Amino acid sequence: MKKLACNISSLLFVVIISANVYGAINEPPPGFKALFNGKDLTGWWGAGTEDPRKWMALPPDELKKKKESSLSDIAKHWKLENGELVNDGNGLYLTTEQNFRDFELLVDYKTVPKADSGIYLKGCPQVQIWDYTDKGKFSIGSDKGSGGLWNNSPGSPGKDPLVFADKPFGEWNHFRIIQLGSRTTVYLNDKLVVNNAIMENYFNKKLPIPPEGPIQLQTHGGEIRWRNIFVREIDQSEANRLLRGSDEGFVPIFNGKDFEGWAGPTDNYEVRDGSIVCKKGKGGTIYTKEEYSDFIVRLEIKLPAGGNNGLAIRYPGEGDTAYVGMCELQVLDNTSPNYAKLDPRQYHGSAYGMVAAHRGYQRPVGEWNYQEVTVVGSKIKVELNGTVILDCDLSKVNEYMNNSAHPGKNRTSGYFGFAGHNDPVMFRNISIKRLK
Repeated sequence: MKKLACNISSLLFVVIISANVYGAINEPPPGFKALFNGKDLTGWWGAGTEDPRKWMALPPDELKKKKESSLSDIAKHWKLENGELVNDGNGLYLTTEQNFRDFELLVDYKTVPKADSGIYLKGCPQVQIWDYTDKGKFSIGSDKGSGGLWNNSPGSPGKDPLVFADKPFGEWNHFRIIQLGSRTTVYLNDKLVVNNAIMENYFNKKLPIPPEGPIQLQTHGGEIRWRNIFVREIDQSEANRLLRGSDEGFVPIFNGKDFEGWAGPTDNYEVRDGSIVCKKGKGGTIYTKEEYSDFIVRLEIKLPAGGNNGLAIRYPGEGDTAYVGMCELQVLDNTSPNYAKLDPRQYHGSAYGMVAAHRGYQRPVGEWNYQEVTVVGSKIKVELNGTVILDCDLSKVNEYMNNSAHPGKNRTSGYFGFAGHNDPVMFRNISIKRLK
């Protein structure tokens, strides 16, 4: 996938919003809402560095008690002064009552020497803020400046800021953060410091960050001041467009009008509103006339309630692609009660019957999902709405659902297609980039 830096600015954010173009302090720019009203802490509670999945799973009454009990600590360490939030460097972190999925966040902050802070996204650490002059922390990156995803693995994209962008102590710094799924772009003082990097889950590196969660203002080690905290939620149409990024190297494989370039039982499908749709009660695998070896395919998917379909990967042109192709990547309404008791390897994005994908990252039924699949050798990666839900090597699979072997999993080339199962699942904006 091409990175987002140029696309965000060219598609939507024509004018970079910075602190000096706001109206009054804490007054949001058009399209944004204020998370801090400048008067009190309405909409906030206190939490520490704790896995948000755990407290979000609490029964409502227990969660209410947890939030209420945090307020005494917040009152001890946070105060309001001249329209600014001020923390003394101790205590719990201010945490939004509201959880967010895809959003743009604007935040101003001012800190002091030796302070160490950050912004938690979806309850996960963190966009780093720290003292760039602290030589004692040069070995862990403080000299590179703020704005990086400091809890990412060493050497991974986003771990360190791309450029140094901090202002001198005593001056206000301005963040602009775009979060799409797990993908994070950060501007600090109008300089791009993180470019569309996957934010890793500090609490469990084997899982993505949660699909949604709160924004937290982390503070420790010294006073930090905050103001102009604004958020704009991004809808599925905008998110999909931004996630798609540049078309460089990608070739459309569906013209939006007919099945030119496709083979198989195309009579069981129709073209509707520029999309390929499996006819209700019909099915079978339709596939491209061209074969592919290593490639990236990207597309948008809309599921009806209870919808079931699949992506045929390296399909030989006949037979059940789940077994005779390299695999079928499941396309499924994970929320349907009809599928509540499936094998984990049958849910959306899974290499059917072989490797389970992470769940919880689909958009609501009836909305378009953006999906990108990368196939290189025996490895498959599936990214759904900005979050990697499957990253596996099929050559290492030796346990199968129902002990049913998958003789095609070692195929090195084949066709790409859709494996319909009677439901009107829709696909559009389908393009492929050959890697080999």
